[in-house]
Amino acid sequence: MRKHRGLHVFLILLLLSGVLLALFLHHGTEPEPASQAGVPEQLPPTMEEPEVPPEQPVEPAQEEQSPDGQMTPPEPEEETAPEETPVPVPEPETQLEPEPPAQDPLQTLLASMSLEEQVGQLFLARYPDSGALDAAKTYHLGGYLLFARDLSGLDKAQVQAMTTALQEASEIPMLLAVDEEGGTVCRVSSNPNLRATRFASPQKLLAAGGLDALRADQQEKTALLASLGLNLNLAPVCDLSQDPQDFIFDRSMGLDAQGTAEAVSVLVEAAEGSGVGAVLKHFPGYGNNADTHTGVAYDPRSYETFQTADFLPFQAGMAAGSVGVLVSHNVVQCMDPDHPASLSAEVHRILRQELGFQGVVMTDDLAMAAIGSWYSPEEAAVQAVLVGNDLLISSSLDTQYQAVLDAARSGRIPQERLEEACLRVLRWKQQLGLLE
Repeated sequence: MRKHRGLHVFLILLLLSGVLLALFLHHGTEPEPASQAGVPEQLPPTMEEPEVPPEQPVEPAQEEQSPDGQMTPPEPEEETAPEETPVPVPEPETQLEPEPPAQDPLQTLLASMSLEEQVGQLFLARYPDSGALDAAKTYHLGGYLLFARDLSGLDKAQVQAMTTALQEASEIPMLLAVDEEGGTVCRVSSNPNLRATRFASPQKLLAAGGLDALRADQQEKTALLASLGLNLNLAPVCDLSQDPQDFIFDRSMGLDAQGTAEAVSVLVEAAEGSGVGAVLKHFPGYGNNADTHTGVAYDPRSYETFQTADFLPFQAGMAAGSVGVLVSHNVVQCMDPDHPASLSAEVHRILRQELGFQGVVMTDDLAMAAIGSWYSPEEAAVQAVLVGNDLLISSSLDTQYQAVLDAARSGRIPQERLEEACLRVLRWKQQLGLLE
């Protein structure tokens, strides 16, 4: 039976093989025509395109089952951050060294000066009877103050030769000063070789032609002084007086505070640019006081009087140009009852701080009797520097110069105070065109 069953299976397989062979032969001998729609022509073997395997769909991640039977969600795939394009770092710019600030030539000059030279610049010495050139060199003088006697009998050429020789003898150009107020005080025009007539007083000029006459006279005056080699005029007088009995009346404008302030402003403006400096005097205002050339003068007026009247002409002059201020020897009791104004620290504080003046402050002549009643000539000079004066009018040069030098060497006069005063003098000379 087993043999017959095996034979039957063999015959069935043989029959199926024949059927499959017939089907295969049938399909191989009858191909579909190439023109049938949707069937592309067969490419030559060399042009066959490679088969691209179809994209497989991405199956979502299957949750896994943990050993305890809980379904664990698949871990999220890490996102890859897009690569950042590197930002080019600019090369550092070459930093140029900042240029140092320009050095003040006056500071440079001051730093190069010896102690003796700095002290010498603080003196406006009275012109001596002899040895003026030697003294200018020896004491390194800031300047000379000339009086009528020093110019008497000289003609213009002789005065020019004298002032030229003085400047050539000095390493630092000198202030060469006079008092040419007009009227009763005329150091230059009192010499007929230098001007045919004396300059008129401010009062006469104002009466004749007002401020225009005053301006024209000042322009002529500064032109004459400059032509002679003189570069500083100790004028205008800023003191208020309308009483002919006052000591200062003839030298004043003879006007009230406002009128005097206007006149002073005109005079200072007219002198600007002429090469001749102006000096406002006699701070803080002379009033109706006695002559300090011959004795002590006490001023009993209130401080309000100075604020509302006497200060006004000085303030007008300060605002009008590059001026110096000369301080009187009056004892102004409302400011300092114990010292002459020229040697009072409080008076100088008022001038500097309350009136804001930053220019050269000078004493009146320290040889006046008003000073001799308080101090020796040597101590007066030292005190003058200590309280704030920058320039000392001195008729006792030898002893006063030495006293100030000794005080500077010992430190009694601080180096800072000495340099401050000297620098102000140098700067004023620069403003007058004497220094570059």
